[in-house]
Amino acid sequence: MTAPVLFVTCALPYANGPLHLGHLVGYVQADVWVRAQRMQGREVRFVCADDAHGTPIMLAAEAAGETPERFIRRIQESHERDFAEFLVAFDHYHSTHSEENRELAAFVFERLKAAGLIRRERIRQLFDPERQMFLPDRYVRGECPRCGATDQYGDNCEVCGATYSPTELKNPRSALSGAIPKLQESEHLFFRLSACEPFLRRWLAGEVAHPAVRAKLMEWVEQGLRDWDITRDPPYFGFPIPGEKDKFFYVWLDAPIGYLASLKALCRRTGEDFAPYLDPASPIEMHHFLGKDIVNFHGLFWPAMLHGAGLKTPSRLHVNGYLTVDGAKMSKSRGTFILARTYLDCGLPPEALRYYLATRLGPGVEDLDLDLKDFAQRVNADLVGKFINIAARSTALLSRAALSLGPPPSESEAAGETRERAQVLWQHAIAELEGVFPDYSAGEYGRALRRIMSVADRVNEYFAAEAPWRLLQQASAREDLRLILGTALQSFRALAIALAPVLPDTARRVAALFRETPAWRASEIGRWLAPRELAPYEPLWTRIEAANIAAMQERSREPSGTQAAPERQSSTPAATLGDFERIELRVARIIAAERVEGADRLLKLRLDVGPLGERTVFAGIRAAYPDPERLRDRLVILVANLEPRRMRFGVSEGMVLAASEEGGLPRLLTVDDGAKPGMRVR
Repeated sequence: MTAPVLFVTCALPYANGPLHLGHLVGYVQADVWVRAQRMQGREVRFVCADDAHGTPIMLAAEAAGETPERFIRRIQESHERDFAEFLVAFDHYHSTHSEENRELAAFVFERLKAAGLIRRERIRQLFDPERQMFLPDRYVRGECPRCGATDQYGDNCEVCGATYSPTELKNPRSALSGAIPKLQESEHLFFRLSACEPFLRRWLAGEVAHPAVRAKLMEWVEQGLRDWDITRDPPYFGFPIPGEKDKFFYVWLDAPIGYLASLKALCRRTGEDFAPYLDPASPIEMHHFLGKDIVNFHGLFWPAMLHGAGLKTPSRLHVNGYLTVDGAKMSKSRGTFILARTYLDCGLPPEALRYYLATRLGPGVEDLDLDLKDFAQRVNADLVGKFINIAARSTALLSRAALSLGPPPSESEAAGETRERAQVLWQHAIAELEGVFPDYSAGEYGRALRRIMSVADRVNEYFAAEAPWRLLQQASAREDLRLILGTALQSFRALAIALAPVLPDTARRVAALFRETPAWRASEIGRWLAPRELAPYEPLWTRIEAANIAAMQERSREPSGTQAAPERQSSTPAATLGDFERIELRVARIIAAERVEGADRLLKLRLDVGPLGERTVFAGIRAAYPDPERLRDRLVILVANLEPRRMRFGVSEGMVLAASEEGGLPRLLTVDDGAKPGMRVR
């Protein structure tokens, strides 16, 4: 019986900025899985798309002086280029702003409406009177209603972790204009998620995700499902809702439908029938790879929508954790918020990152750490020192002896003990490597790579014990020499086949060395390649150098920064004269400056601001001023009306201005000695 087709997707990258290394975790995970499935004979359709709708994209396009259509097209081109260079090989890459997605979003909506799963409700939202628009949660800022922390988002507090409605914020203001928002009514459409609870309980009872993921989803179900607002008011970049006036689909309705839209575009291109992919009775399997931050959308809303519309539901959610770098959240100040393009431009091999991520990937949802020092050491030790070392040493001796690959041990004319040791190694290698592809299928990438490297160790030990270089000048030992080198190289080929899902470009070059086409199947691992001449050996890998990593970190470092604020992706439009006039700059004298324990870039400054009294400011300038005592009595410029920010080390009551060259250290802006603390800067 033919195995069912696998329909595989990755979470859609948002079309408002470039890819960073954290994004790549899920895409590498999916690409490895897809390649492993295909090598086992499975038929796969692997698609993705840019998530191109929503208020942030509308505002980012406005700030860039472009139409949203042009803006998302430019971002999509950069995403596709980066994916290709990291060898993430989609069958089709699309956009949610496509005709296919418009058709399918309307189709799903009409089916949900016909099933009685859409209802209307008048709601009250915060409205920006200056921008004349309703404000999404992330565009409202104010004081946390729980702990009182200032400058918090409209949906959650970064200080105490509380979640709330934006209407609960104290002293709210628009993050776009600074205006005080007003409560205003609007009629919205809601998907009746609560009515889908019986289905979701049945669906989650199956093997649709890792047990920890299903347990988390069931927690939300047990807490009571709330109906889901699928409407947004203008101005909004998205699809108008059919039959409604001035209403748009919320981005999270049409974004997952984008999976189907990309597949539909692929089917149109290849002539395949799209209908079976929607049919609940079809044996086709639907697999989604995604990060744990969006599991609620994929594990509750998406399957409920599909079921409510009478369509096929997901077979499996493959959920990955976050990526940390050097044990902490990615940080621009530390040079660890690394863009995919920066990694490539600094001469680091894409396959090295694929390998390192794969060594840390398992079926669970644990976070992964990219330890940059360990990254270089692991790649150099495993791939250069163990794996590639086998081919480099064996081909060099094979060439010096003017030999070709010979027959397997059972057919060799080598001495009996040599044949026996070669057979033991070969059988061990095959027995161990045959477990690799089941590991890939189970998401046990780390275990698969440990198997592979244990075999590589064994081959290198065999090579060292046999010492084939000692046989070069012994005419009577040519068959022994040929079998030893052949066994090492045949084992190397088996290792390359096992590594092919992770290192596809290396596998292609290894196939060329053995004069094969690179379309290997997993079953090839156990086959001894027929006698032949090898192609001339060309180096397959070079070591990762510390200088490349240092360059990557330096290019990723925030060029300046006088306050340790959390890194956020911003789509705030360009400042206006009115924005600038709201900033109050004052001269301040540094009374004291000291290092902050536990913060490698901060200095704590105590400032005299004349009639405004004293202020404490935490500034990210420590690297530029190793002796902070020398800053005493300097006159600097303070942003005096910046809302205080609660930090782990205390409250920062403003910001001092600094400047730096690209990638350089931030230097404080100072004023003439004739100025006095408290003077306005104009």
